[in-house]
Amino acid sequence: MIARAERLQRISSAVFYELEAIKQELRQRGVAVTDLGIGSPDMPPDARVQEAFANALSQQGVYGYPTTQGTMSFREAASAFLSIRYGVAVDPAQEILTLMGAQDGLTHVALALVDPGDIVLIPDPGYPIYEVSVHLAGGVPYRLPLLAERGYLPDFGAVPTDVLSRAKMMILNYPGNPVTAVAAPDFFATVVDVARRYEIAVIHDAAYIELVYDGARSPSFLATPGASGVGIELHSLSKTFHFAGPRLAFAAGNRDILSALQVLKSNIDYGVFRAAQAAGEAALKGAEESIVAMRTQYTARRDLFVSSLAASGWRLTPPAATMFVWAPIPGGGDSRLFARQLLEKTGVACVPGIGFGAHGEGYVRFALVHAVEVLQDAAQRIGQFLAAM
Repeated sequence: MIARAERLQRISSAVFYELEAIKQELRQRGVAVTDLGIGSPDMPPDARVQEAFANALSQQGVYGYPTTQGTMSFREAASAFLSIRYGVAVDPAQEILTLMGAQDGLTHVALALVDPGDIVLIPDPGYPIYEVSVHLAGGVPYRLPLLAERGYLPDFGAVPTDVLSRAKMMILNYPGNPVTAVAAPDFFATVVDVARRYEIAVIHDAAYIELVYDGARSPSFLATPGASGVGIELHSLSKTFHFAGPRLAFAAGNRDILSALQVLKSNIDYGVFRAAQAAGEAALKGAEESIVAMRTQYTARRDLFVSSLAASGWRLTPPAATMFVWAPIPGGGDSRLFARQLLEKTGVACVPGIGFGAHGEGYVRFALVHAVEVLQDAAQRIGQFLAAM
């Protein structure tokens, strides 16, 4: 037997493997599984984006190696997008880096900045790659509790000074996954102040920045005075433009961080397929119409799912943002057990909160990645499960 590298011992996906095994078993038995676990968009990108992708496939040179930094036309479109949507000015030549999806940047930025033993502040609960990236770099994750009573914002005043002094990097995510919270500009101002004082690099994952509800807007971290001096922001086309499969995102902001990330990536990959960048450019240039349509779709799904669960007695606060519902388990309890029993008895899959960190215990996450009629059926089955508990 060939032994795995020791670093993999610190990466646990046991919760997710367990649920995936149950889903496969149920499907083999002919059970219709409704997967509300993975946040994979079920809708296609706009026709104009598909057309741009198709047209680019026949262009001269499209099948050659791309550049790690990305095409200038895509970076210019990304720069214009940031300016128009959030009032953020960045230089496309030096302050934009094209990524193979936001997870690419999140995975590799720790390798570019963090040395073994360095402390990295991460949200708890938080997207699993945050902690995984730190372990892969040999760093030490320090978990910032995200609590409902604080609006799921970390309390930097509760972090010991010696931890802040040793911290090399901080990862934040607003609107949040899984907690669905939105941060206000004054919070980001506090982040910049802490980062400056303790010389901490800030990595803000803004994958869901446009998926907000009820007429609200989510600010960009980079719109905060001084933000580009301490950090970068990652924008994903997967969620905003239903462009998950081709893997396309971009990082913007601090030149030193982006330069370090580019050096690392130039030794790992050759950049993003040019046809995907051409489609992404079309998406960014025609953003408003597709974003309004996307919000309309998810608003209908959110309202239907939350109201259907309420009819069964599970009353939840509707999420302010993202494609997720972060739901406290009725009466509390073991989130892993709840998710497993729900899946086995109803065929509806969700993610137990413990999979996102210790402070996720007592919650489960549902992804609104199906049409309203599918979500209504799932909510009805969940209601029957709750009634039998």
